[in-house]
Amino acid sequence: MNEVYRPPLFLRNGHLLTIYPSLFRRVTDIRYRRERLSTPDDDFLDLDWIDKGNDRLAIISHGLEGSSERPYVRGMARALSRAGTDVLAWNFRSCGGEMNRQLRFYHSGAIDDLETVVRHACSLKRYKRIDLVGFSMGGNQILLYLALRKSTLPEELFSAVVFSVPVDLAASAAKLASAANALCMRRFMRH
Repeated sequence: MNEVYRPPLFLRNGHLLTIYPSLFRRVTDIRYRRERLSTPDDDFLDLDWIDKGNDRLAIISHGLEGSSERPYVRGMARALSRAGTDVLAWNFRSCGGEMNRQLRFYHSGAIDDLETVVRHACSLKRYKRIDLVGFSMGGNQILLYLALRKSTLPEELFSAVVFSVPVDLAASAAKLASAANALCMRRFMRH
């Protein structure tokens, strides 16, 4: 595939391209079924499912301060569901609408929660194929999980795709904190 993405003329500015979808994109035609999964450290993760009995599952990991309710996650969930894939959009700790019990939050290097979610999906014995989908920090966690657990990955795990991954976290944080990104940062901090 050698296609180049060209945004519409009015979205050629990177800031507008980032903010526009969060202002105007609405994905209202999907319904999740929520499951609360206990974690090994006596906490919980909220999993939102679109379960239609398919033998293929996509596990979606959102970005920093996101959730399964963000338009980009809901849009991906809808597209995958329409393509015949069950969907599990999981919420990082304290991102599912309720604070967690433990004094521990998520970060880009914390892959144990992702591993817990993947193992849970495999334990259901319903999926022949599991694909991982990650956005931004969620994509970073997926790449780290694949690298660190490569010798023990479940056989059901088939593929992974990640979007806008901040591989160089220090440089990404510095860029976000720059004056040129003040508008995006203000909007990000509100959501």
